[in-house]
Amino acid sequence: MQPQPHIPPATANVAISAALKSQRARKNRGSYSCGRCGQPKKGHVCHLPPLDVPSTPIAPEPVTSIAAAASSTRSTVVSLSSAPLRQSFTNLRRALSFDDDVDARDETDLTDLSLDTEIVQPGRFHAVGLWEVLKRLPPSGLLMAARVCKGWRETARKMWKAAEELRIRVPKRAQIGYVGSLLQKCPGLVTLTLKLESDFDATTLACIAFSCPNLEVLEILTCGAAVNRISGDELGRFVSNKRGLTSLKMEGCSNLGGFSLTSTSLSTLWLSDLHSLSKMIFNCPNLIEISLEFSQQEGDSTDLVTMVDGLGRTCTRLQNIHIASLKLSHIVVLALTAVNFRCLRMLSLVLGIDITDASVDAISSSYTNLELLDLSGSSITDTGLGMICDVLPDTLSKLLVALCPNITSSGIQFATAQLPLLELMDCGMTVSDPNSDNPLTPQKTSGYNQKMFIKHKRMKKLSLWGCSSLDALFLNCPELKDLNLNSCNNLQPESLVIQCPKLEIVHASGCQKLLTVAIRKQVSENFAAGENHMTRKRLADGSKRIQAPPSLYQETREDDENYPAKKRRKIEREVCTIID
Repeated sequence: MQPQPHIPPATANVAISAALKSQRARKNRGSYSCGRCGQPKKGHVCHLPPLDVPSTPIAPEPVTSIAAAASSTRSTVVSLSSAPLRQSFTNLRRALSFDDDVDARDETDLTDLSLDTEIVQPGRFHAVGLWEVLKRLPPSGLLMAARVCKGWRETARKMWKAAEELRIRVPKRAQIGYVGSLLQKCPGLVTLTLKLESDFDATTLACIAFSCPNLEVLEILTCGAAVNRISGDELGRFVSNKRGLTSLKMEGCSNLGGFSLTSTSLSTLWLSDLHSLSKMIFNCPNLIEISLEFSQQEGDSTDLVTMVDGLGRTCTRLQNIHIASLKLSHIVVLALTAVNFRCLRMLSLVLGIDITDASVDAISSSYTNLELLDLSGSSITDTGLGMICDVLPDTLSKLLVALCPNITSSGIQFATAQLPLLELMDCGMTVSDPNSDNPLTPQKTSGYNQKMFIKHKRMKKLSLWGCSSLDALFLNCPELKDLNLNSCNNLQPESLVIQCPKLEIVHASGCQKLLTVAIRKQVSENFAAGENHMTRKRLADGSKRIQAPPSLYQETREDDENYPAKKRRKIEREVCTIID
């Protein structure tokens, strides 16, 4: 054996290092050891600087390095610049947007997220594109996308962190920490909507209070057999602790028992399914809109007069009031008028059977600037409608008098003629047959057949649902877009005239088949008469314009191959949707 020449230790170390470095540079996949120090990757955090790798431009614009690795591939991202270019975005509101129609205000500010300069290899997928894809996913899809790789998990984390609005559905079998785990990902959350399929208690409410320090809008919806177990004391503590809360909407409030709400920021309050409240204290000086819906169960012991008096003392800025209760009466209306809310613009008192024309007189004399008045379910008559028309002709734009059996077609016609600013009117179940308990059952009683003629320049929505005694209808409303004729089963096709060229939706469920055919025919004729697609030509001397004959126009449009098919479809499309 020939003796080997002596190699100095320094030279040997250099050679070994060069060999190891060359070996690491050639290994692009399948490595389970750190590329810097050689230690196993599992549970290892390397503190050595990255190896010097020749930089090759990956994209035309400068990029910064981010940590990205797939399950079986080691990706290397090279930093080419420390001052990346940034793209400016304006009108940015929320990060989690999973609506079908996405516009500019649904985007999220990418300037503070450093996403426009990030590239995830080996697919070289820009994080901006990844952001645009992930922001259209619902929360469940975003959670699944975070499991793909580290790059996707980091982008999803930034998206959760930047989220300002979140709408989630809590399934029936959800665990206790399901809502908390999601909310902890969104420290900047401003608007939260929960659709509950499981029970809602104080634990979840406390989790919301702890995880969302900047919460301003909270909406809790219940569906199915879900039960809201929040008590009045727990709700009061939540409202007082959330000093930035401006809007609270909650369903299923049957277990409150009584409450005292104190807040200087709360401006909107909606509570539904209330029942037998022992006390209702509202210490909210900036409250603008309140909606209280009581359950229709028997034995409700709520004192509405005391409640209205309390509102008048502490919530003087109220503009919109909605109360739905079977205990509404003339005494409650008198208490409401005695308070005299100076800023009141919308008043809704629903299901008050004991509200009469005297109540209308009190309302019209105290509140002369109302824009919306809803007295559905009351006992007012045509005389009450006349009082409304005498006092509110210059302000009232929305009038709802559904389920008022003492109103006739003459009163409705008079109201539409005397209220020039009226845009919405609901007269459902007013002109109905008193002998018919079911409005869906046709009743041919000639003694109650009524006719209605409505001509209005600004009416946009008209509802006549359940008017089973209506057998003739004439409408001349050039701005009408929505018409509800559900269960008008006595309305005759030959007695129907619709002159509404802008009509978009007609509800005709429970009507005769011939009536539906007549509606479709008249709507098509109105559209054809209102739209003029005929071309105009100029004479040779340019002194006059003439209209081309219809036959020439149709032949030219149909035979011309260059005429876009999209425009032909636009002309021929059905402009009005009839729901039967």
